[in-house]
Amino acid sequence: MTAVPFTTLLHTLERVLQRAGLTSADARLCARLHAESTWDGVASHGVGRIARFVDYVRRGWVDPSATLERVHALGALEVHDGHFGIGVRNALQATERAMSLAEEHGMGVVALRDTTHWMRGGSYGWHAVERGYAALMWTNTESCMPAWGSSQQSIGNNPLVMGVPGESPLVLDMAMSQFSYGKLQTLRQQGKPLPVDGGFDAQGELTREPAAIEATRRILPTGYWKGSGLAILLDALAALLAQGRPSHEIDKLQRGSGTGCCQVFMLFDPRQLGGQELCHHLVDGITAHLASAAPDESGAPVRWPGKSTDERRRRDRYAPDAAVEVDDATWNEILSLAE
Repeated sequence: MTAVPFTTLLHTLERVLQRAGLTSADARLCARLHAESTWDGVASHGVGRIARFVDYVRRGWVDPSATLERVHALGALEVHDGHFGIGVRNALQATERAMSLAEEHGMGVVALRDTTHWMRGGSYGWHAVERGYAALMWTNTESCMPAWGSSQQSIGNNPLVMGVPGESPLVLDMAMSQFSYGKLQTLRQQGKPLPVDGGFDAQGELTREPAAIEATRRILPTGYWKGSGLAILLDALAALLAQGRPSHEIDKLQRGSGTGCCQVFMLFDPRQLGGQELCHHLVDGITAHLASAAPDESGAPVRWPGKSTDERRRRDRYAPDAAVEVDDATWNEILSLAE
């Protein structure tokens, strides 16, 4: 692992993305979100996605010049077409538009179709809660997980993001698999097994070995049949609201992970739902209650969604000594793309 100063990481990623053909503004925006994801402990969807994104741009699977187009408006609900543009920019703009609609109506929904990979979905949940909004967001994907009872990839992983603002916000960012492919890659690179079963090996047996699961691509749905069922409904709702492609239709594009997907951004304004103070009191009460719960046999502190990320975000990432650990091979690949 290489300790990379945060500012060095930020400027290097920006240079890579500009060399790939992004405008200065888009390169700066994407570099910031990728760097922040890495700082927050989600390197798999931060630095780990840079080389793949550059490859997709070069192949023409991502069009850096494409912009959002509103194609349907129905009060608090809007549908936008992403035209296969930059997924990070599209998702952030959709979040901002949903905030504006929520400010006007109490809630706002932006459904986005034919966009590309939003990278770390939690970025948009944090963007919302840090501005005082509650959020419910999700995306569908190409088929990359077996439906329960199937041995082949037949449903999308379809990540789900939820957030409620508070002094220490509650933010959930989860795939529909027990472990995302990004997490499998991270643990494999670290030479670590999964803490619990995460998928099936070549013999059809449950395993904790990341490489064995990557080889079969039979990742385990969260909660077995329950995660499978939730993934299917998230796919159907995303495609319905965005008037776009469900997972099996995304498969036919054959344009790379997340390309041609549908995303939904639902934002709620607590100021019109009892007030910001009530919302913060609610969340602070929940986290205080959880913090006071007796720890289990491991002795580790009780966890809740957003706790570790909030702690990281309270540190000054722009401080002179602020650095993040990056896998050596990943960092060397990024440096080669910056040259």
